[in-house]
Amino acid sequence: MIQGNNKFIKIGEIIVNIGIDLGGSHISIGVIDDKGNIIEKKERRILTKEKSNIKEIIETNIIDNVKQYNKKYEIIEIGIAIPGTVNDKNIIKSVNLGIENYQIVDNLKKEIKIPIKIRNDVKSAALAESKYGALKNYKRSIFLTLGTGIGGAVIINGELLETGNLPGCEFGHMIIQKDGIKCNCGKKGCFERYSSMKAFKTNLRNVLGLDETTRGQELLEIIKKSVDNEKINEVIDQFIDYLSIGISNLINIFEPEAVGIGGSFVYFTDIFLEKLNTNIQNNNLLFNKREELIIVPATLGNDAGIIGSCV
Repeated sequence: MIQGNNKFIKIGEIIVNIGIDLGGSHISIGVIDDKGNIIEKKERRILTKEKSNIKEIIETNIIDNVKQYNKKYEIIEIGIAIPGTVNDKNIIKSVNLGIENYQIVDNLKKEIKIPIKIRNDVKSAALAESKYGALKNYKRSIFLTLGTGIGGAVIINGELLETGNLPGCEFGHMIIQKDGIKCNCGKKGCFERYSSMKAFKTNLRNVLGLDETTRGQELLEIIKKSVDNEKINEVIDQFIDYLSIGISNLINIFEPEAVGIGGSFVYFTDIFLEKLNTNIQNNNLLFNKREELIIVPATLGNDAGIIGSCV
């Protein structure tokens, strides 16, 4: 055995980390090598009816899978990407998980004897895209994830923008509609209530008379087969309008070289991206006009959070 970075490593074995992405509607767990590659991965959906027992679901799923992976690999560290405000050990507040003051690291360490670190999920994804993915060629970028909510991060010279003791970059909770729809955070008119993928999918299911068991992939297939459906196109156009407002606000503030978008948005890139670019460029939303607007989907896809939790 050799010692590196104060950790003992077995020569000749696959040395890996475990990356975990806790979403508002899923838990993804992957085995990650030192180049950011996912060796294998498991995912579990979280249904609305399960939210009342969310802590037990999270802990059981993580502990069971880590124990299984630990039989196959030499695991150095576990990283967990979490939607919301966290410190070194605790989830201080996660609106989309419905959790506050949750001592997740200490609880997991009762069963897992491997170092565990936690970080905000979007910041994890932003680091992954900046190091390995769509934003690796830019010094100054903005990253958003569109999923159950909307999270954000700002990357400057390859580093996260730091905001002191408070997490900052809560893009999803900037208000884009005065006295609008009430958000889970308690405010009204938040960006994520209009432009998250959850909002889009919910609105689309409603106009089509479908329930929440209809998954995103099924909705995507319906869209592709119904290009002239006025109800569907109205939902898409409204979604793009609100998304354009939010993103243009961020561009006007930070003037990034590029904007990266991750989360389940990436599966709908062919439907949304051209419309989004055109809408922002042609509707007088940018203070400083640009010849080229670079908005790119996350190349690491929905796995950016898993990979970035280990960076």
